Amino acid sequence: EKLRISEPSNAYDFGQIINAVNTNKDKAACADLLTITDPKNLPVLLSNKLEGEIFLIFIQSLEYYVVGKDPGLVYQHLFYLSKAQRFKVVLALLSKNEKEQIQQLFDLLSEKQNNQYSLEDLESLKKVYEL
Repeated sequence: EKLRISEPSNAYDFGQIINAVNTNKDKAACADLLTITDPKNLPVLLSNKLEGEIFLIFIQSLEYYVVGKDPGLVYQHLFYLSKAQRFKVVLALLSKNEKEQIQQLFDLLSEKQNNQYSLEDLESLKKVYEL
C-alpha cells in the first residue's frame, strides 16, 4: 500500500512520516515528502533526528525521483540538509559506497545545471559534503 504523504506541520509529524518511509524503504513516498517540504524547513523538521539510513534514503529519493524533474529543488534540499544537526556525524560514518551515491547525485546536478544554482555553488556544496 502506497504511503499517503501530507505536508508535515512540525518535527514530530515529519519524524513519523520519515519512520514510515524508512521502514518501508519507500523512496517514492520520500520523494513526495521532499517535494512538498520547503527545503528551508528541513533542519528544523529533522531536529536532532538525522541518521545515516534517513540521509541515504533522502539521497536516493532525490536521485531516482526528483533530480530529473526539479534539479533546483534537489540543490536546495542538499544545501539545507547540510545545515541539519548531526550532518557532520552522519557524513563521517558513511561508507565509500554511500559517498559514491552522493557523488552520483552531484554529477546529475552538474549535468542538469540551471539558473537556480551555479556550478560554483555546486562545487562549494560538494566540499561541504566532503566530496
